[in-house]
Amino acid sequence: MNEASRSNLPPLQLHVPEPKFRPGDAVDYSHLVIPAAGAQARPDESCGASETHPLCLDLVRVLGEDHRAVGPWDPKLDPESLRRMLRLMALTRAFDDRMYRGQRQGKTSFYMKCTGEEATSIAPAMALASDDMVFPSYRQQGILIARGYPMVDMINQIYSNKADKLKGRQLPIMYSAREASFFSISGNLATQYPQAVGWAMASAIKGDTRIAAAWLGEGSTAEGDFHSAMTFAAVYNAPVVFNVVNNQWAISSFSGFAGAERTTFAARAIGYGIAGLRVDGNDPLAVYAATRWAANRARANGGPTLIEHFTYRAEGHSTSDDPGQYRSVQERTEWPLGDPIARLAAHLEALGEWTPEAHAAMDLELAEQVKAAAKAAEANGVLGHGLHHPFRTLFEDVFEELPWHLKEQSEQAIRERRIKWPEWKEEDS
Repeated sequence: MNEASRSNLPPLQLHVPEPKFRPGDAVDYSHLVIPAAGAQARPDESCGASETHPLCLDLVRVLGEDHRAVGPWDPKLDPESLRRMLRLMALTRAFDDRMYRGQRQGKTSFYMKCTGEEATSIAPAMALASDDMVFPSYRQQGILIARGYPMVDMINQIYSNKADKLKGRQLPIMYSAREASFFSISGNLATQYPQAVGWAMASAIKGDTRIAAAWLGEGSTAEGDFHSAMTFAAVYNAPVVFNVVNNQWAISSFSGFAGAERTTFAARAIGYGIAGLRVDGNDPLAVYAATRWAANRARANGGPTLIEHFTYRAEGHSTSDDPGQYRSVQERTEWPLGDPIARLAAHLEALGEWTPEAHAAMDLELAEQVKAAAKAAEANGVLGHGLHHPFRTLFEDVFEELPWHLKEQSEQAIRERRIKWPEWKEEDS
């Protein structure tokens, strides 16, 4: 077809996704399809991957409008487990609030909260085995808290002080904890996905029983590493659980830029021929049930599962972000799936296992617990107040034997430091 024969065709147009609401707009979420809780079928964990694909376009929910757990996905957790889940989510939120204030007070340069997304970390951490290897993104601090990792050590890392186990070499909140089976967080998006698949493949090669689980935000599904990981996991049937936390926003870019206008993120599982689930990410019981289903499947050599957690980022991307510049302030209050902590508390109240008074007392207790941990960490130093790791450690832990040119650089740097700060003690070098 030549140019002349195309003269009657309309000109091509480029589609640029645009969010439904901008600052100042009234928010109406009526376009979202929110199915009734308990209406979704629960396939057997050993089913063919294609049996899960209708669930990629649905939304697994357990907690109904009456705050009761209903349907086949109800994990039937006992009240004590429910209270523990509630407490861990509340502790994570209290930790975030304290660290946010610490950043505003200049004690650290940076922080990222997970407000409204606590269920996507706490519930999976409880559903997985404690030694399953997790490959988190930067909003999964709740996993460390759920696994009992000391908050003091987390805060030491955030403050990059002399007790920081990572010696100030990672950005604040990019934890690493081998003892908690918690892989190092990277600021490079999606790198943890192929790493998780590789670890899972190695576990299978060794005949181990541990599986891997990885997290990233919906925006990172546009990264090449996401698709490389999915391909390897599908080809080698890797025992891994992929978690996509769809909180609607990748900094200031809404989910449409990653493909949300076309279909769900869980639907990516269909193209790769692996199991997939789309879950109400603010329903802690649904998140727990989906993770347990996927973990059991992986452990039984059923292969990988992709879980999309449909949730909402209630606050800014980080302390460097002002969401009021690009989205309506009403989005948070109008979000139809509510708040995970409030929903689980209401469920416990409906069971007669919780009261508002107990919740208020718990919040006060947890705030004091976090405050004590923060004070203990501050004794080891905060940003800009000295008390960092000895200067010589800048050159350590890379080479088994330090090369001559780095020895010279180290000696020169230490010599200049002594000239600039004569009061500097010998043991600090």
